[in-house]
Amino acid sequence: MPLTLYNTLTRRKEPFEPIDPKRVGLYVCGPTVYDHAHIGNARAVVAFDVLYRVLRHQYGVDHVRYVRNITDVEDKIIAAARENGEPIDAMTGRTTAIFHEDMAALGNLPPDVEPRATQYIPQMLAMIERLIASGHAYAAEGHVLFRVASYPKYGALSRRSRVDMIAGARVEVAPYKEDPGDFVLWKPSPRSSPAGTAHGGAAGLAGISNAPR
Repeated sequence: MPLTLYNTLTRRKEPFEPIDPKRVGLYVCGPTVYDHAHIGNARAVVAFDVLYRVLRHQYGVDHVRYVRNITDVEDKIIAAARENGEPIDAMTGRTTAIFHEDMAALGNLPPDVEPRATQYIPQMLAMIERLIASGHAYAAEGHVLFRVASYPKYGALSRRSRVDMIAGARVEVAPYKEDPGDFVLWKPSPRSSPAGTAHGGAAGLAGISNAPR
């Protein structure tokens, strides 16, 4: 029996046709580990655990690769570590372990791969440099922002126009943005943060800021 899934873009149920039936990929956005998991974190894990099991049943255990990331560097993490008086990596290690324990207690299978954000900062920088070089991003006051106007399909999944999204925004627009809808890809990193430690804080951003536009 063919597997049918709901397509958010077309708003209808459609047969699922993997690009390669021998290597079906599932990528899920994981938690930001600054505290205990909440019910929203658990809901996402449970929902994709069901999909993971269905895919494994349909295509075979050895033909499905489930990747779920861990965000272990972020403003909330830095603030929580400072408040607790502990190193960032110690806090994220502790909260990640708690997350694993809680998700296992709910009966979820672990992912096949679980990359941590701090392990891929060089790759993030390289991707951002490519976005700047292609005109899809720009540097402003030490930040790098995605240029929403450069991507005509932005908002297609939600079927909301840029005007609607801007009208519903609850955050004050930063003065350095070209467009109110532009969003930050990289921000200045203090040396105390994982990104700052690995790439010299503001110096790590210098290469991006000076990249060709």
